[in-house]
Amino acid sequence: MPRFLLVRLGALGDVVHGIPVAAALRRAFPTSRIDWLVGARHRAILDLVPLIDRRLVMGDGTGGEMSLLATIRELRRIEYDVVLDLQGLLKSAVLARSSGAPRVIGFSSRYLRERFARPFYTEVHDPGGDGMYDKRETRHVVEVNLGLLQPLGITAGTPEFPIDRVDSEVARKMRDEVGGRYAVLNPGAAWPNKRWPAARFATLAEALHTRDGLKSIVVWGPGEEALARAVAAGAPGAVLLAPATSIVDLVALVGHATVVISGDTGPTHVAAALGTPVVGLYGPTRPSRNGPLSPDAVTISRDATCQCHHRRRCVRPRMCLLDIEVDEVLAAVPSSSVRS
Repeated sequence: MPRFLLVRLGALGDVVHGIPVAAALRRAFPTSRIDWLVGARHRAILDLVPLIDRRLVMGDGTGGEMSLLATIRELRRIEYDVVLDLQGLLKSAVLARSSGAPRVIGFSSRYLRERFARPFYTEVHDPGGDGMYDKRETRHVVEVNLGLLQPLGITAGTPEFPIDRVDSEVARKMRDEVGGRYAVLNPGAAWPNKRWPAARFATLAEALHTRDGLKSIVVWGPGEEALARAVAAGAPGAVLLAPATSIVDLVALVGHATVVISGDTGPTHVAAALGTPVVGLYGPTRPSRNGPLSPDAVTISRDATCQCHHRRRCVRPRMCLLDIEVDEVLAAVPSSSVRS
């Protein structure tokens, strides 16, 4: 029975984008062992992926999480046959090679986030093209990830996201408060230039409530509560502020939503993986590469005019997301889709 390890420590959306690799591995090797090395903060999403045999959680050595040295010892103990580094960082590559596996597969240098990772692989996959961050790259990151299976003789088909649909007490209470039907608004994002202004989210929530009778639940992650509160304060009666939520709560909320409206961040990709309709607001990242991968997703992008592709902060005074107006986003949520 072959033993496989996937290495993708974070972030939430990137972990979701790696799940089709695990699904394709399981389809090709039904009796194999498939483990995943993940950071403590993002372990919970993998708990909802039943085809993974074990989640190895690296943290600070407390609460059942493993320290760096403990992680390496455990990786070596298991004796993996193949390790796939989906992250492409020096740290992830070192961990992959430290496993002692005879085959450690990663991307070629131009597709690595940190090129010093390359010497730690025994084999590399070159997706072709000019690099992951080149403006001419139009393939989705999921497609590129699946290419990492080619050295194993696996040609993956349609990406699969086998995430269990769950519910939670937090989600049930909030659904009751808004009457069962709701939009999820997610104003936060790790990069400042991925955040559509809170005032526009509030105006959008009021418009959805007026046009469709649809209330909105605004969700937030670490460090984003003030932003979410600003949305709620700007649309009293139309918005319900979510409490602090776990990943299970988030999955339950977006999985039962009528529509999710968000920038390029984790909740967007969770919603798309669950098949929830999504309206994605894109500035410095390209929908072709980073968009929500779902037939029920719409993206509004300023890719053609953006001058700060894949930069965390804009290089011009006015960020391109400010060119996206509320009316354009409202039009992307057809009223017929929210009346059922």
